Amino acid sequence: MGDAIKFGTDGWRAIMCDGFIFKNVKIVVQAIANYLRDSGERKKGVVIGYDTRFCAEDFAQVCASVLIGNKIPVFLMKKAMPTPVTAYSIKIYDAVGAIMLTASHNPPKYNGIKFIPEYAGPATPEITSQIEKEINAIFEGGQVSSAEILDSELLNIVDPVDEYLEHIKSLVNFDAIRKARLKIAFDPMYGSGQDVMKRLLEEAGCDVYPIHDFRDVLFGGSLPEPSSENLSELRSLVLEKAADLGLALDGDADRFGIMDDKGQFLTSNQALAILCLYLLEDRKLKGKVVRTIATTHLLDEIAAKHGAKIEETPVGFKHIGQIMLREPVVIGGEESGGLSVLGHIPEKDGLLANLLFVEAVAKKGLSLSNLIDEIYSKYGCFYSQRLDVNYPYDKKEKLLSNLKDNPPSLICGHKIAEILTKDGVKFLLEDGSWILVRPSGTEPLVRVYVESRSEETFKSLKNYANTLLG
Repeated sequence: MGDAIKFGTDGWRAIMCDGFIFKNVKIVVQAIANYLRDSGERKKGVVIGYDTRFCAEDFAQVCASVLIGNKIPVFLMKKAMPTPVTAYSIKIYDAVGAIMLTASHNPPKYNGIKFIPEYAGPATPEITSQIEKEINAIFEGGQVSSAEILDSELLNIVDPVDEYLEHIKSLVNFDAIRKARLKIAFDPMYGSGQDVMKRLLEEAGCDVYPIHDFRDVLFGGSLPEPSSENLSELRSLVLEKAADLGLALDGDADRFGIMDDKGQFLTSNQALAILCLYLLEDRKLKGKVVRTIATTHLLDEIAAKHGAKIEETPVGFKHIGQIMLREPVVIGGEESGGLSVLGHIPEKDGLLANLLFVEAVAKKGLSLSNLIDEIYSKYGCFYSQRLDVNYPYDKKEKLLSNLKDNPPSLICGHKIAEILTKDGVKFLLEDGSWILVRPSGTEPLVRVYVESRSEETFKSLKNYANTLLG
C-alpha cells in the first residue's frame, strides 16, 4: 500500500486523479507531521507553498488542514510561489520546515510534494526515508488528523516576496545592472516565478518583455522545462525586441534557461562556466566549487586556475546543499539547470541564477556568447551532451553491474584512467574525456553523458554510447 508513495530525487510526484489525490496528499502530510513530532520544534510551524498547477490551492489547503489538525502552525502562501521563495521563507518565519506542492518541469498531469527541512534545502535521503516509514505506518492502520482551517488561530496567510527580494539584493549588484539599462526577454513558462522575476528585473532597472506570464495549468500544451526546443517563442522575442538576454524559468522557478542576444541557447554547462569564472575572477569570492558527477569538467579547470577546490557529488541538488551547509561554496551547480551561490540558501534558485547572468553581462559589457567564447579561448573547448535512451526498468541493475564488473579495455581508442561508481558508472579516459551511464530513477530511461575537449572524440563517444547499453 505505502509503496504507491515513494520519494525520489526531489520529493514525491504522481499523476493527478491517479496517485496524486487528496487522500494520499493527506497521508503524506500526516507522515511529515509525525516525522516532526519528535523534533521538539513543530510549534514553530510549517510553510506551505504551491506552484500554478491544477487545483494547487486546493491541495495546499488540504495540507494546511492536516497540519492544523496536528496542532502545527501554518504559514500558507497567499498565491502561487516559486520553490526557492518557499524555501527561503523558512528563514523569514523561523519555521521548522516547508511543504512545496510542485512537480517542477514534469508534464501538466503531474503534481508533487517536496518537504524542505529547517535548513531551507532539499531533504536528505535519511529524512525522506523516515517520512516513508511514517507513510507505511499510516497505511498499516495509523490515523490522519485534520481540522477546519477557516478562522483557525494556527493559520497565517503570508506573502514573503518583499523579504526575499531584500535578500536577493544582498547577493546581486543591482546598481551595476541599473547602469547598463538592459533589455530582457522573459519566459516563465506559465509557472510560479513570473511575478517575482519580473519585479526583480524591473527593480534592477531592466526593460522587461514577458511572454507566457499568466497561469495556464496545461502550460501551453507543453512542459514547463526551459530547454532549447521549448523556448522557440522566447528566441523569436529576443530577436524581435533586440534584447540583451533571454531568460526562462521552469514551472516552480528553481531552474533556469538562458539565451544570448542572438537567440542562441546556452547549455547549463556553459552557463555554469560563465558564472563560475565571474564569481571567482570578478567578484573574487572564496570557497569551493561543487558540481554533480554529470556536470562539465570545465568547472574543474576554472576552479584550479583560481585556487579553488572542486568537489564532485552524485546527481541531485541535495548533495550540493549538504556541502553548502558545512563550508563556503562559491557556486554549486548541476547540468540540469540548478545552482546556488555563496550567501544563499542550499537550494537551487532559477530567479537568482537569472539575475546573476544579467549582472555578469552588465558588469563585463559583453554578450553571453562573447563570455563563453572568452572562456573557451582561456581553457579550450569542452563538448558536452546528455543522451536519453529508452531502457527497460528490469534490466538497469544488470547493465550497471556488467559495466562495473566487466569494463571495456579501451573506449574510442583511449585507455580508461579511472572508473567512478558513486552514481551510475563514469569512465574517465586518459585524454580527459569521460562518459557516464546513469539510469533514471523514475522513468524507463538510461541517461548517457559524454564530454570531450576534442570534437572528433566527442562524436565518437556519442556513437559508442549505444554499444555500452548492449
